[in-house]
Amino acid sequence: MERSSGIILPIYSLPSPYGIGTLGKAAREFIDFLSDAKQTWWQVLPVGPTSFGDSPYQSPSAFAGNPYFIDLDTLIDEGLLLADEVDSVSWGSDPRLVDYAALFRSRRSVLKRAYMRAGGLNSERLWAFRNKNAAWLDEYALYAAIKHHFCMASWLEWHDVEARLHKPERMTYYRELLAETIGFECFCQMLFFDQWDAMRAYARERGVQLIGDLPIYVALDSCDVWAHPEQFLLDEQNLPREVAGVPPDSFAPDGQLWGNPLYNYEAMQNDGFNWWIRRIGGAARLYDMIRIDHFRGFESYWAVPAHARNAQDGRWVKGPGMRLVGTLTSWFSELSFIAEDLGFSTPEVAALLRESGLPGMNVLQFAFDSRDSDGCLPHSFDMHSVCYTGTHDNAPIVAWQTEADPSDVELARQYFGINDQEGFAWGCIRGGMTSPSNLFVAQMQDYLELGSDARTNTPGTLGQNWRWRLEEGQLSPELASRIATMTRLYGRSR
Repeated sequence: MERSSGIILPIYSLPSPYGIGTLGKAAREFIDFLSDAKQTWWQVLPVGPTSFGDSPYQSPSAFAGNPYFIDLDTLIDEGLLLADEVDSVSWGSDPRLVDYAALFRSRRSVLKRAYMRAGGLNSERLWAFRNKNAAWLDEYALYAAIKHHFCMASWLEWHDVEARLHKPERMTYYRELLAETIGFECFCQMLFFDQWDAMRAYARERGVQLIGDLPIYVALDSCDVWAHPEQFLLDEQNLPREVAGVPPDSFAPDGQLWGNPLYNYEAMQNDGFNWWIRRIGGAARLYDMIRIDHFRGFESYWAVPAHARNAQDGRWVKGPGMRLVGTLTSWFSELSFIAEDLGFSTPEVAALLRESGLPGMNVLQFAFDSRDSDGCLPHSFDMHSVCYTGTHDNAPIVAWQTEADPSDVELARQYFGINDQEGFAWGCIRGGMTSPSNLFVAQMQDYLELGSDARTNTPGTLGQNWRWRLEEGQLSPELASRIATMTRLYGRSR
């Protein structure tokens, strides 16, 4: 990994007149901004469909794309939509925030108009896409169609028990009953991937590469668990006995109860980790580098009783280690990975990271956190690592300055030599740029010096996350020039 830098910005945070960021003009303009700022990398959050809670880390599919990201202006240009069909819809009242309720009410009906104009089930283009992607698309489209048939209830609550348990005869029945809805779901995926491919090609032309985020676990209410229960540790009713989480620490006294089903690693190893190979293959179609979330879970993971109220009563269970990690890195030798090795670490986790050869992560905010006894200051960061100002789970630097322990903030100020003229956020960015880590990544909010109202996610909360968006005009040529100057100065320029 060469010395370089990049910016984190979720797709949904791009500006657009239709309630959420998309893969069209605004995405290309952000790529232009990155190129002008001499940035090599654009890091995005997971781009799968979202469900209750709107979290991209709790998607109903590990393979599908989010239909909300389909650019409507592109569909207008292609003759699949009329301008007044999208202009007449209320996509939300505040362009600075995603209104997921408004999107849920309106986006699907607008896309259905495009589906019918494209020929519906009779579209040859659609059938070609379905045949090419049948390995994951058939089950996902069926799952999504049945879910809509049952008014979006979780598959665990479907009153048709045979459908809930994925009985083959019942699947045949629903494929016939819901053929048109299945076709529409496939159509949305076709549009997403066609637009993604066009965006990625444009990024390559401008010298920008994409970093994707791969959650280690999948959601319980997902096509992956419903269609492939044998890959997970479930009981005879396909319900988990234990779920994923992390143990208590100084940041979370009750631990974190994620609720995701745990993998049946023994069964996975018996078929050569085929599910994981297919999953990484799907991600490789989207990204140039993949950040593997919660990498330490491959060494050992925290298993919590399924009905526990918090994560305190969990237990450590040995993970697959290099049996899985080595399979993936050898199978995808041309793909780059980042190991998110934050959180509770052990000598065994450190050994797995070394053996894998993957770069780990350093977060500047944690480096100065007095609660973290294992924290190390930036001058001691490993060269073969990625330095972040903060991740999507951290406050923007300006907010951290006011929310953190004053002594921690003062240490950062003294360490980086921050002055009022430069500003706290830019002083921390400069500190990250100068670090030994080969890759430095900052949140877009930090370059814009935004505060807590621009936070991406506050862990353990629900309802106000994953909403912040850029406003038109915030990405100025002057800002790109300032970033480019610093990037060149510290040897990270493309």
